Amino acid sequence: MPYLFTSESVSEGHPDKVADQISDALIDNFLAFDPESKVACETLVTTGQVILAGEVKSKSYLDVQEIARGVIRKIGYTKSEYMFEANSCGILSAIHEQSADINQGVDKKKKEEQGAGDQGMMFGYATNETANYMPLALDLAHTLLIELAALRRENKAIKYLRPDAKSQVTLEYDDNNRPIRIDAIVISTQHDDFDTEAKMLTKITKDMKEILVPRVMKKYPQYKHLFNDKIKYHINPTGKFVIGGPHGDTGLTGRKIIVDTYGGKGAHGGGAFSGKDPSKVDRSAAYATRHIAKNLVAAGLCDEVLVQVSYAIGVAQPTSINVNTYGTAKVKLTDGEIAKKVEAIFDMRPYFIEQRLKLRNPIYSETAAYGHMGRKNEVVTKEFKEPSGKTLKVKVELFTWEKLDHVEKVKKAFKIK
Repeated sequence: MPYLFTSESVSEGHPDKVADQISDALIDNFLAFDPESKVACETLVTTGQVILAGEVKSKSYLDVQEIARGVIRKIGYTKSEYMFEANSCGILSAIHEQSADINQGVDKKKKEEQGAGDQGMMFGYATNETANYMPLALDLAHTLLIELAALRRENKAIKYLRPDAKSQVTLEYDDNNRPIRIDAIVISTQHDDFDTEAKMLTKITKDMKEILVPRVMKKYPQYKHLFNDKIKYHINPTGKFVIGGPHGDTGLTGRKIIVDTYGGKGAHGGGAFSGKDPSKVDRSAAYATRHIAKNLVAAGLCDEVLVQVSYAIGVAQPTSINVNTYGTAKVKLTDGEIAKKVEAIFDMRPYFIEQRLKLRNPIYSETAAYGHMGRKNEVVTKEFKEPSGKTLKVKVELFTWEKLDHVEKVKKAFKIK
Protein backbone atom coordinates (compact mmCIF):
# COMPACT_ATOMS: atom_id res chain seq x y z
CA MET A 1 0.00 0.00 0.00
CA PRO A 2 1.43 3.47 -0.90
CA TYR A 3 2.58 5.58 2.02
CA LEU A 4 3.89 9.06 2.84
CA PHE A 5 7.29 9.83 4.37
CA THR A 6 8.61 13.23 5.50
CA SER A 7 12.05 14.67 6.27
CA GLU A 8 13.11 18.16 7.30
CA SER A 9 16.21 20.33 7.17
CA VAL A 10 17.32 23.61 8.71
CA SER A 11 19.60 26.31 7.30
CA GLU A 12 23.05 27.39 8.44
CA GLY A 13 21.37 30.40 10.06
CA HIS A 14 19.08 28.30 12.25
CA PRO A 15 20.12 28.88 15.90
CA ASP A 16 20.93 25.22 16.58
CA LYS A 17 23.07 25.12 13.45
CA VAL A 18 24.84 28.35 14.43
CA ALA A 19 25.81 26.56 17.65
CA ASP A 20 26.94 23.42 15.76
CA GLN A 21 29.08 25.47 13.38
CA ILE A 22 30.81 27.33 16.20
CA SER A 23 31.54 24.07 18.05
CA ASP A 24 32.97 22.44 14.93
CA ALA A 25 35.06 25.51 14.06
CA LEU A 26 36.69 25.14 17.48
CA ILE A 27 37.33 21.43 16.79
CA ASP A 28 38.97 22.30 13.46
CA ASN A 29 41.21 24.96 14.96
CA PHE A 30 42.39 22.69 17.78
CA LEU A 31 43.09 19.82 15.36
CA ALA A 32 44.87 22.11 12.88
CA PHE A 33 47.51 23.08 15.43
CA ASP A 34 47.49 19.86 17.48
CA PRO A 35 46.05 16.76 15.72
CA GLU A 36 46.05 14.85 19.02
CA SER A 37 43.68 17.32 20.68
CA LYS A 38 40.79 15.88 22.67
CA VAL A 39 37.80 18.22 22.56
CA ALA A 40 34.15 18.16 23.60
CA CYS A 41 32.73 21.64 23.10
CA GLU A 42 29.14 22.83 23.51
CA THR A 43 27.76 26.16 22.33
CA LEU A 44 24.64 28.10 23.34
CA VAL A 45 23.47 31.09 21.32
CA THR A 46 20.70 33.55 22.18
CA THR A 47 19.93 37.24 21.77
CA GLY A 48 23.30 39.03 21.53
CA GLN A 49 25.11 36.26 23.40
CA VAL A 50 27.27 33.18 22.80
CA ILE A 51 28.29 30.80 25.61
CA LEU A 52 31.03 28.22 25.05
CA ALA A 53 31.53 25.31 27.44
CA GLY A 54 33.32 21.99 27.36
CA GLU A 55 36.50 20.03 27.96
CA VAL A 56 39.76 20.26 26.04
CA LYS A 57 43.15 18.58 26.18
CA SER A 58 45.44 20.26 23.63
CA LYS A 59 48.88 21.77 23.15
CA SER A 60 47.41 24.69 21.20
CA TYR A 61 45.96 27.92 22.54
CA LEU A 62 43.14 29.59 20.61
CA ASP A 63 41.28 32.88 20.57
CA VAL A 64 37.90 31.17 20.84
CA GLN A 65 36.03 34.48 20.76
CA GLU A 66 37.44 35.47 17.39
CA ILE A 67 36.79 31.98 15.98
CA ALA A 68 33.14 32.21 17.07
CA ARG A 69 32.76 35.70 15.59
CA GLY A 70 34.24 34.49 12.30
CA VAL A 71 31.64 31.72 12.07
CA ILE A 72 28.77 34.10 12.83
CA ARG A 73 30.07 36.56 10.24
CA LYS A 74 30.35 33.85 7.58
CA ILE A 75 26.79 32.67 8.20
CA GLY A 76 25.51 36.18 7.57
CA TYR A 77 24.58 37.66 10.95
CA THR A 78 26.20 41.02 10.21
CA LYS A 79 23.39 43.53 10.80
CA SER A 80 22.37 45.04 14.13
CA GLU A 81 18.65 44.65 13.36
CA TYR A 82 19.10 40.87 13.59
CA MET A 83 19.72 41.35 17.36
CA PHE A 84 22.57 38.84 17.02
CA GLU A 85 25.56 40.24 15.18
CA ALA A 86 29.11 38.97 14.73
CA ASN A 87 31.02 42.01 15.93
CA SER A 88 28.81 43.07 18.84
CA CYS A 89 27.52 39.86 20.47
CA GLY A 90 28.93 38.93 23.87
CA ILE A 91 30.99 35.72 24.04
CA LEU A 92 31.57 33.87 27.31
CA SER A 93 34.00 30.93 27.41
CA ALA A 94 33.75 28.28 30.14
CA ILE A 95 36.02 25.73 28.45
CA HIS A 96 38.25 23.74 30.83
CA GLU A 97 40.63 20.79 30.80
CA GLN A 98 39.38 17.30 29.95
CA SER A 99 38.79 14.84 32.79
CA ALA A 100 41.78 12.56 33.39
CA ASP A 101 39.32 9.78 34.26
CA ILE A 102 37.91 9.86 30.71
CA ASN A 103 41.30 10.31 29.09
CA GLN A 104 42.82 7.20 30.70
CA GLY A 105 40.24 5.04 28.95
CA VAL A 106 40.99 6.54 25.54
CA ASP A 107 44.78 7.02 25.41
CA LYS A 108 46.75 3.76 25.49
CA LYS A 109 50.48 2.95 25.11
CA LYS A 110 49.73 1.19 21.84
CA LYS A 111 47.70 3.48 19.58
CA GLU A 112 45.81 0.61 18.01
CA GLU A 113 44.41 -0.23 21.47
CA GLN A 114 42.82 3.23 21.80
CA GLY A 115 39.53 2.83 23.63
CA ALA A 116 36.17 4.23 22.63
CA GLY A 117 35.62 7.74 24.02
CA ASP A 118 32.19 6.73 25.30
CA GLN A 119 29.73 3.87 25.35
CA GLY A 120 26.79 3.81 22.98
CA MET A 121 25.47 2.59 19.64
CA MET A 122 25.81 4.26 16.25
CA PHE A 123 24.02 3.70 12.95
CA GLY A 124 24.89 4.12 9.29
CA TYR A 125 22.33 3.97 6.49
CA ALA A 126 22.33 3.95 2.69
CA THR A 127 19.75 3.52 -0.06
CA ASN A 128 20.04 3.44 -3.84
CA GLU A 129 17.15 5.87 -4.41
CA THR A 130 19.57 8.79 -5.00
CA ALA A 131 22.97 9.18 -6.65
CA ASN A 132 24.60 9.89 -3.27
CA TYR A 133 22.85 6.92 -1.60
CA MET A 134 20.77 9.17 0.67
CA PRO A 135 17.01 9.18 1.33
CA LEU A 136 15.37 11.42 -1.27
CA ALA A 137 13.11 13.39 1.09
CA LEU A 138 16.05 14.54 3.21
CA ASP A 139 18.23 15.21 0.18
CA LEU A 140 15.53 17.45 -1.30
CA ALA A 141 15.02 19.24 2.03
CA HIS A 142 18.78 19.98 2.26
CA THR A 143 18.99 21.12 -1.36
CA LEU A 144 16.09 23.54 -0.94
CA LEU A 145 17.98 25.32 1.84
CA ILE A 146 21.39 25.16 0.15
CA GLU A 147 19.88 26.89 -2.88
CA LEU A 148 17.97 29.34 -0.67
CA ALA A 149 21.24 30.32 1.03
CA ALA A 150 22.87 30.73 -2.39
CA LEU A 151 20.05 33.06 -3.46
CA ARG A 152 20.50 35.05 -0.24
CA ARG A 153 24.22 35.51 -0.86
CA GLU A 154 23.72 36.35 -4.54
CA ASN A 155 21.20 39.02 -3.46
CA LYS A 156 19.91 39.42 -7.02
CA ALA A 157 16.79 37.38 -7.77
CA ILE A 158 15.63 37.60 -4.13
CA LYS A 159 16.82 40.49 -1.95
CA TYR A 160 14.87 40.22 1.31
CA LEU A 161 16.21 36.93 2.71
CA ARG A 162 17.73 36.60 6.18
CA PRO A 163 19.85 33.63 7.41
CA ASP A 164 17.32 31.53 9.36
CA ALA A 165 15.20 28.99 7.45
CA LYS A 166 13.62 25.54 7.63
CA SER A 167 12.31 23.13 5.00
CA GLN A 168 10.29 19.94 4.91
CA VAL A 169 9.50 17.52 2.09
CA THR A 170 6.82 14.82 2.05
CA LEU A 171 7.09 12.05 -0.55
CA GLU A 172 4.63 9.37 -1.56
CA TYR A 173 6.16 5.90 -2.01
CA ASP A 174 4.66 2.98 -3.92
CA ASP A 175 4.41 -0.65 -2.83
CA ASN A 176 8.00 -1.24 -3.99
CA ASN A 177 9.34 1.52 -1.72
CA ARG A 178 10.05 3.83 -4.65
CA PRO A 179 9.15 7.56 -4.58
CA ILE A 180 6.34 8.36 -7.03
CA ARG A 181 5.47 11.98 -6.23
CA ILE A 182 6.15 14.95 -3.97
CA ASP A 183 3.07 15.41 -1.82
CA ALA A 184 4.09 18.57 0.08
CA ILE A 185 6.88 21.11 0.46
CA VAL A 186 7.20 23.36 3.50
CA ILE A 187 9.53 26.38 3.53
CA SER A 188 9.82 28.89 6.34
CA THR A 189 12.35 31.61 5.65
CA GLN A 190 13.34 34.61 7.72
CA HIS A 191 12.95 37.85 5.79
CA ASP A 192 13.21 41.63 5.95
CA ASP A 193 10.13 43.59 7.01
CA PHE A 194 7.43 44.21 4.39
CA ASP A 195 4.75 46.94 4.24
CA THR A 196 2.00 44.40 4.90
CA GLU A 197 1.88 40.71 5.80
CA ALA A 198 -0.34 39.95 2.78
CA LYS A 199 2.18 41.54 0.41
CA MET A 200 4.98 39.61 2.10
CA LEU A 201 3.26 36.22 1.81
CA THR A 202 2.32 36.77 -1.83
CA LYS A 203 5.86 37.78 -2.79
CA ILE A 204 7.66 35.03 -0.87
CA THR A 205 5.28 32.30 -2.07
CA LYS A 206 5.75 33.39 -5.69
CA ASP A 207 9.55 33.51 -5.36
CA MET A 208 9.80 30.10 -3.68
CA LYS A 209 7.68 28.43 -6.37
CA GLU A 210 9.08 30.26 -9.41
CA ILE A 211 12.74 30.84 -8.45
CA LEU A 212 13.81 28.41 -5.71
CA VAL A 213 11.99 25.19 -6.68
CA PRO A 214 13.06 25.29 -10.38
CA ARG A 215 16.71 25.61 -9.24
CA VAL A 216 16.27 22.53 -7.07
CA MET A 217 14.44 20.59 -9.78
CA LYS A 218 17.40 21.00 -12.16
CA LYS A 219 19.56 19.05 -9.72
CA TYR A 220 17.30 15.98 -9.89
CA PRO A 221 16.86 15.12 -13.59
CA GLN A 222 15.92 11.54 -12.73
CA TYR A 223 13.10 12.80 -10.50
CA LYS A 224 11.84 15.66 -12.66
CA HIS A 225 8.47 13.89 -12.90
CA LEU A 226 7.96 14.27 -9.12
CA PHE A 227 7.69 18.06 -9.47
CA ASN A 228 4.22 19.05 -10.66
CA ASP A 229 1.39 21.51 -10.00
CA LYS A 230 -0.29 19.14 -7.53
CA ILE A 231 2.34 19.68 -4.81
CA LYS A 232 0.89 21.23 -1.65
CA TYR A 233 3.04 24.22 -0.66
CA HIS A 234 3.21 25.70 2.83
CA ILE A 235 5.33 28.86 2.58
CA ASN A 236 5.91 30.71 5.87
CA PRO A 237 2.72 29.11 7.22
CA THR A 238 2.77 31.13 10.47
CA GLY A 239 2.96 34.37 8.47
CA LYS A 240 5.54 36.99 9.41
CA PHE A 241 9.09 35.69 10.09
CA VAL A 242 11.24 38.79 10.65
CA ILE A 243 12.49 37.85 14.12
CA GLY A 244 14.65 34.74 13.74
CA GLY A 245 18.04 33.21 14.38
CA PRO A 246 19.37 33.24 17.95
CA HIS A 247 17.19 36.28 18.73
CA GLY A 248 14.04 34.33 17.87
CA ASP A 249 15.04 31.03 19.47
CA THR A 250 17.92 29.87 21.64
CA GLY A 251 20.29 27.49 19.84
CA LEU A 252 22.28 24.58 21.28
CA THR A 253 24.89 22.21 19.88
CA GLY A 254 23.58 18.78 18.97
CA ARG A 255 19.84 19.42 18.74
CA LYS A 256 19.44 18.50 15.06
CA ILE A 257 20.70 14.91 15.00
CA ILE A 258 18.06 13.66 12.55
CA VAL A 259 18.72 16.53 10.15
CA ASP A 260 22.43 15.67 10.50
CA THR A 261 21.91 12.02 9.52
CA TYR A 262 19.12 10.41 7.49
CA GLY A 263 15.98 12.45 8.05
CA GLY A 264 14.26 9.74 10.07
CA LYS A 265 15.13 6.84 7.77
CA GLY A 266 17.09 3.98 9.29
CA ALA A 267 17.85 4.70 12.95
CA HIS A 268 19.91 6.93 15.24
CA GLY A 269 21.87 5.98 18.35
CA GLY A 270 21.12 9.31 20.04
CA GLY A 271 24.59 10.86 20.15
CA ALA A 272 25.24 14.21 18.48
CA PHE A 273 28.29 14.85 16.27
CA SER A 274 29.30 18.50 16.35
CA GLY A 275 31.78 19.66 18.95
CA LYS A 276 33.38 16.23 19.39
CA ASP A 277 36.84 15.15 18.30
CA PRO A 278 37.06 11.74 16.53
CA SER A 279 37.97 9.80 19.68
CA LYS A 280 34.26 10.17 20.49
CA VAL A 281 32.68 7.21 18.70
CA ASP A 282 29.36 9.06 18.64
CA ARG A 283 30.94 10.86 15.72
CA SER A 284 33.65 8.64 14.24
CA ALA A 285 31.69 5.37 14.35
CA ALA A 286 28.60 7.03 12.86
CA TYR A 287 30.80 8.11 9.94
CA ALA A 288 32.32 4.63 9.72
CA THR A 289 28.93 2.89 9.62
CA ARG A 290 27.78 5.29 6.88
CA HIS A 291 30.96 4.39 4.97
CA ILE A 292 30.14 0.70 5.32
CA ALA A 293 26.49 1.12 4.36
CA LYS A 294 27.26 3.21 1.28
CA ASN A 295 29.89 0.76 0.00
CA LEU A 296 27.58 -2.22 0.54
CA VAL A 297 24.79 -0.65 -1.51
CA ALA A 298 27.17 0.67 -4.18
CA ALA A 299 28.68 -2.81 -4.54
CA GLY A 300 25.23 -4.20 -5.34
CA LEU A 301 24.95 -6.27 -2.17
CA CYS A 302 21.54 -4.75 -1.39
CA ASP A 303 19.22 -1.87 -2.27
CA GLU A 304 19.02 -0.51 1.27
CA VAL A 305 20.94 -1.20 4.47
CA LEU A 306 21.24 -0.15 8.10
CA VAL A 307 24.50 -0.88 9.92
CA GLN A 308 24.74 -0.70 13.73
CA VAL A 309 27.88 -0.76 15.88
CA SER A 310 28.16 -0.47 19.66
CA TYR A 311 30.97 0.21 22.14
CA ALA A 312 31.91 0.18 25.81
CA ILE A 313 33.84 3.22 27.03
CA GLY A 314 37.58 2.65 27.07
CA VAL A 315 37.34 -0.60 25.07
CA ALA A 316 38.67 -0.76 21.51
CA GLN A 317 36.74 -3.72 20.10
CA PRO A 318 33.04 -3.06 19.37
CA THR A 319 30.57 -4.96 21.52
CA SER A 320 28.45 -5.69 18.43
CA ILE A 321 28.06 -5.14 14.69
CA ASN A 322 24.61 -5.60 13.16
CA VAL A 323 23.45 -5.39 9.53
CA ASN A 324 19.82 -5.05 8.36
CA THR A 325 19.26 -5.21 4.59
CA TYR A 326 15.45 -4.91 4.89
CA GLY A 327 15.08 -8.04 2.76
CA THR A 328 16.83 -6.42 -0.23
CA ALA A 329 20.05 -8.48 -0.13
CA LYS A 330 21.17 -9.90 -3.49
CA VAL A 331 23.30 -12.66 -1.93
CA LYS A 332 22.11 -15.91 -0.37
CA LEU A 333 23.24 -15.04 3.14
CA THR A 334 21.38 -14.03 6.27
CA ASP A 335 21.91 -10.50 7.62
CA GLY A 336 23.85 -12.09 10.49
CA GLU A 337 26.19 -13.82 8.04
CA ILE A 338 26.59 -10.56 6.11
CA ALA A 339 27.51 -8.79 9.37
CA LYS A 340 30.30 -11.33 10.03
CA LYS A 341 31.86 -10.66 6.64
CA VAL A 342 31.49 -6.89 7.11
CA GLU A 343 33.37 -7.19 10.41
CA ALA A 344 36.26 -8.84 8.55
CA ILE A 345 36.39 -6.13 5.85
CA PHE A 346 36.11 -3.02 8.06
CA ASP A 347 38.18 -2.74 11.26
CA MET A 348 35.86 -0.84 13.61
CA ARG A 349 38.32 -0.19 16.44
CA PRO A 350 38.44 3.61 17.06
CA TYR A 351 42.10 4.07 16.07
CA PHE A 352 41.60 2.26 12.77
CA ILE A 353 38.45 4.27 12.00
CA GLU A 354 40.43 7.47 12.57
CA GLN A 355 43.22 6.27 10.26
CA ARG A 356 40.97 4.88 7.52
CA LEU A 357 38.81 8.02 7.32
CA LYS A 358 41.59 10.55 8.11
CA LEU A 359 39.60 11.95 11.01
CA ARG A 360 42.42 13.68 12.91
CA ASN A 361 42.33 16.54 10.42
CA PRO A 362 40.41 19.83 10.57
CA ILE A 363 37.50 18.65 8.41
CA TYR A 364 34.48 19.29 10.59
CA SER A 365 33.25 22.84 9.95
CA GLU A 366 31.87 21.72 6.59
CA THR A 367 29.78 19.00 8.25
CA ALA A 368 27.93 21.32 10.63
CA ALA A 369 25.19 22.49 8.25
CA TYR A 370 23.12 20.62 5.60
CA GLY A 371 23.94 17.16 6.89
CA HIS A 372 27.02 15.10 7.72
CA MET A 373 26.12 12.38 5.20
CA GLY A 374 25.66 12.36 1.44
CA ARG A 375 28.10 15.21 0.93
CA LYS A 376 30.83 15.65 -1.71
CA ASN A 377 34.19 14.04 -1.03
CA GLU A 378 36.88 16.54 -2.10
CA VAL A 379 40.33 17.88 -1.21
CA VAL A 380 40.52 21.53 -0.11
CA THR A 381 43.06 23.86 1.48
CA LYS A 382 41.98 25.55 4.70
CA GLU A 383 43.63 28.40 6.59
CA PHE A 384 43.84 28.80 10.37
CA LYS A 385 45.27 31.60 12.50
CA GLU A 386 46.71 31.42 16.02
CA PRO A 387 46.33 34.35 18.47
CA SER A 388 50.02 35.12 17.85
CA GLY A 389 49.18 35.83 14.24
CA LYS A 390 50.77 32.63 12.94
CA THR A 391 48.87 31.34 9.91
CA LEU A 392 48.68 27.69 8.99
CA LYS A 393 47.49 26.33 5.64
CA VAL A 394 46.33 22.71 5.69
CA LYS A 395 45.30 20.52 2.76
CA VAL A 396 42.55 18.16 3.91
CA GLU A 397 40.15 15.64 2.42
CA LEU A 398 36.51 16.29 3.31
CA PHE A 399 33.77 13.70 3.81
CA THR A 400 36.06 10.68 3.50
CA TRP A 401 33.23 8.44 4.73
CA GLU A 402 31.44 9.15 1.43
CA LYS A 403 34.18 7.48 -0.63
CA LEU A 404 33.36 4.31 -2.54
CA ASP A 405 36.85 2.95 -1.93
CA HIS A 406 35.77 -0.42 -0.51
CA VAL A 407 33.36 -1.46 -3.26
CA GLU A 408 35.80 -3.92 -4.83
CA LYS A 409 36.66 -5.41 -1.43
CA VAL A 410 32.94 -5.92 -0.75
CA LYS A 411 32.39 -7.49 -4.18
CA LYS A 412 35.33 -9.84 -3.65
CA ALA A 413 34.23 -10.85 -0.14
CA PHE A 414 30.66 -11.54 -1.24
CA LYS A 415 31.56 -12.88 -4.74
CA ILE A 416 29.52 -10.20 -6.50
CA LYS A 417 30.24 -9.83 -10.21
